[in-house]
Amino acid sequence: MWTTKTFLTKTKRGNILKIVREHYLRDDLLCGSAACNVCPHKDSEISLDAEPESICTLYDYPHYLVLDSNVVLHQIDVLEEDALKNVIILQTVLDEVKHQNTAILQRLLEIIGSKKRKFYTFVNEHHKDTYVERQPGEKQNDRNDRAIRKAASWYETHLSFGTVDGKFPKVVLLTDDENNRKLAQEEGIVCSTVKDYIENVTGFVGLVDKLSKNVIPETCSKDALYPAHLTPSAIQAGIRNGKMYQGTFHASRENFLEGTASVNGFEKPILLQGHIGINRAVDGDVVAIELLPEEEWRKPSDIVLEDKADDPGDLLEEESELLKTAKPADKGDDDITPTGKVVGIIRRKWRQYCGILLPSKFPGATQHLFTPAEKRIPRVRIETRQSEALSSQRILVALDSWPRNSRYPRGHFVRALGPIGDKNAENEVLLLEHDVPHARFSEAVLACLPPDDWTIPEEEIAKRQDLRPLCICSVDPPGCTDIDDALHARVIPVSSADGLKRYEVGVHIADVTHFVRPGSALDREAAARATTVYLVDRRIDMVPELLSSNLCSLRGGEERLAFSCVWEIDENAHVHTTKFHKSVIKSRSAMTYEEAQIAIDDDKRKDEVATSLRILNKLAKKMKKKRLDNGALLLASPEIRFQVDSETHDPIEVQNKKVMDTNSMVEEFMLLANTSVAERLARDYPQCALLRRHPAPPQAFFQNFLKAAKQQGFDLDVSTNKAFSKSLDLAVIPGRPYFNTLLRIMATRCMQQAVYFPSGSKTAEEFYHYGLACPIYTHFTSPIRRYADVIVHRLLAAAIGADVSHASLLDTKQADSLCDNLNYRHRQAQRAGRASVALNTHILFRDRVEIEAAVVLAVKRNALQLLIPKYGLEGPLYLPAEKFLYNEEEHLQTCGDVVLKTFDELTVRLSLDSSNLQHRKLVFQLVNPVIPGFSYEATQPEPMEVVEVTDKELQQKKRKEAAESKASKKKSRKSK
Repeated sequence: MWTTKTFLTKTKRGNILKIVREHYLRDDLLCGSAACNVCPHKDSEISLDAEPESICTLYDYPHYLVLDSNVVLHQIDVLEEDALKNVIILQTVLDEVKHQNTAILQRLLEIIGSKKRKFYTFVNEHHKDTYVERQPGEKQNDRNDRAIRKAASWYETHLSFGTVDGKFPKVVLLTDDENNRKLAQEEGIVCSTVKDYIENVTGFVGLVDKLSKNVIPETCSKDALYPAHLTPSAIQAGIRNGKMYQGTFHASRENFLEGTASVNGFEKPILLQGHIGINRAVDGDVVAIELLPEEEWRKPSDIVLEDKADDPGDLLEEESELLKTAKPADKGDDDITPTGKVVGIIRRKWRQYCGILLPSKFPGATQHLFTPAEKRIPRVRIETRQSEALSSQRILVALDSWPRNSRYPRGHFVRALGPIGDKNAENEVLLLEHDVPHARFSEAVLACLPPDDWTIPEEEIAKRQDLRPLCICSVDPPGCTDIDDALHARVIPVSSADGLKRYEVGVHIADVTHFVRPGSALDREAAARATTVYLVDRRIDMVPELLSSNLCSLRGGEERLAFSCVWEIDENAHVHTTKFHKSVIKSRSAMTYEEAQIAIDDDKRKDEVATSLRILNKLAKKMKKKRLDNGALLLASPEIRFQVDSETHDPIEVQNKKVMDTNSMVEEFMLLANTSVAERLARDYPQCALLRRHPAPPQAFFQNFLKAAKQQGFDLDVSTNKAFSKSLDLAVIPGRPYFNTLLRIMATRCMQQAVYFPSGSKTAEEFYHYGLACPIYTHFTSPIRRYADVIVHRLLAAAIGADVSHASLLDTKQADSLCDNLNYRHRQAQRAGRASVALNTHILFRDRVEIEAAVVLAVKRNALQLLIPKYGLEGPLYLPAEKFLYNEEEHLQTCGDVVLKTFDELTVRLSLDSSNLQHRKLVFQLVNPVIPGFSYEATQPEPMEVVEVTDKELQQKKRKEAAESKASKKKSRKSK
């Protein structure tokens, strides 16, 4: 049997088009219940128990639950618990959830896929007895509610047929829609709100805590603290007529009463200040902004707010303090920033947040404040009866709503992550907060892998260039197991017409795409993860370890599949020819940077590996000089390496990463490979080549940096990257070797992010990579750890005929979506890496206090932002207003004869403050210059914790000596 569905749609020209589609209905769709004597079920098709156990005291009889769409959308955390079983999910609900939130749909599908949960999907939209037509003038939501009621009623009737003594499972409809519930009751359907049902569930402690709190309508808030948000239609009208702007809200890490929103058409982000200006926007939300009159535009605040553990209640008293310091700027002031206010929320970007519960002042209280780990997120009011058990735990909380009459958003408890301070729990927090996918690879993904003992088939070798005889080697950091790249170089014996010596140079990259095929579960997982994430003590792989550390890793002495880029280069580092081919290689050696440097520097070594490395190093230096002469920037960032205890994996010491010529050597040839591949892809795929660009920073980004450099006597030219590079080279202070590095670190922070993009979305001029001074660039050299490189490999393979093309590669819309995810995951991976360094530094300082050199990165109204070069760590040194005078124009802090400015070198005392469990932080105390009554004076011995470090190191030394002694005795026995 069939019926018709009619749709009205609007064409681009404004015409109304009527679309009629056939909609087939069936009478043989199964209900899924073991209690049914009507449907011809097979055992594999039964999902619902014949006598489902009731766990809700409201209903003392067996029953199935039918959920409406909003229950799924808002109560997914409750549904993921094991409490609710024998649940009927209607197709109407699935379709609506898919339309509104794909992330929740995925979570629901995982629940349905779990056999023990007894969730059954009923295709009510294609059953002749449950399908309902949309009536004239009826809203889609009302039609869906009617379809859900129809299906619930049908189940009740259907199950009553063929049962003995009238005993059959009943149906309870869960809905929080008051109108839907009223109509259901009129139709004789048993129904309940989610809250009423869950509060009467027995045997599942803490389930009530997971209930999402109801949203209070904007117009119904009493005692409102905030202005009402505009309706979607009012926002759209405001944006269309130019009275409002759309932007993504970014909260400040230093000041929770301030944030910005990047808006098209404005060189500077729009400044949003105070509770009213931010108006309940949360970091990441897409908001509607109304600009304030120009006379009300302000400078960004220069106050660093300290963490406070107390609860000020539903008051907005900090507002006046912030606005006192954020005075309107003069019209000629370079720091003046367009200032606005949030008038509506276009799209919430809420997620689940990690943090801790603040202790309540009232014994037995159920209302508590949750403090998120991420400083940019406001505290959250939650209701829980488990506060005593959760007070020592890191927990996960979801946001539900933010009523106008509440200073804080409302949310609900999701789950506990582990004890506060436990390293595994803290790492879990770190990964969740940075949205790093880190679950174990699924069975579907692992099923895509070859066997552990896989070797290269002969037929595969026959398709490729056999480069196994070449002297190829890899050069990587110590301990690296995911080796993406290897190199070779040899002299071309034939003399050239120009009389210059020529070399064959090759970069060989792991052929990950041989194993990761398009559309497979492995490919989908790699695309979702997008990048490998490196933490201090672990690595979160993009692809399973069998590939990342074994079959794709270019280990020494083992045959591997590769994608090779081979050039003919003369002794002046000029490239004459470029070739790409799939290959088979056998690396002679997997070396560290230090081992490669030793081989280059050892004049006695005349072997092939050393000779090849010397050729590569010589050419790399010339290539680097050309790049720098062309305007490439040598920027810097604080990079450190932890020494980790082999047993506990806790950090025991830290040191700066050593940079050698071999680091630069590898980098130059990776840059050359990436550039060569980018040129080929842009030529063959002008619309869908995946490229990487680095936009030039607006001049406004350099203002504070240039002012600080001028205080040190340097007028830097930032008009072009070439001029900037030259002026950075000249900015040297004799006796301060770290100054130029610090200048480059600061310069890095003035840059915009480099981003992936499809070539068809930009003009050729916009391809430019500012930092590398390169007209076109991509990522080809790290497919084990970057999904962008996987796509680039597929495009290049299709371009040279080494593999077939795929429709998805040529889909420009899909390419845009892919690049958005790549850029997001790349940023989050970088932030997670920095957070891991901070976490391990805190662990390192649990038992120690140190006096260290520091440099001033920024001067604020109430603090100096400091960098500790040894640890690559930053933090504030708070300055009391009664002692220090702040010069707002020059960004100076003065106390008597002591004047502190950006780039100044100080000495500080470092210790860990654990009084705020949520935000443990390093405390900076000034040691030098000496300011009486403020600087730290060592009048007494440091705390005993310092001794504990010595004991720990002594124990480690003893263990090491014992191990060496045991090894020595064993060796002695063997020699006998």
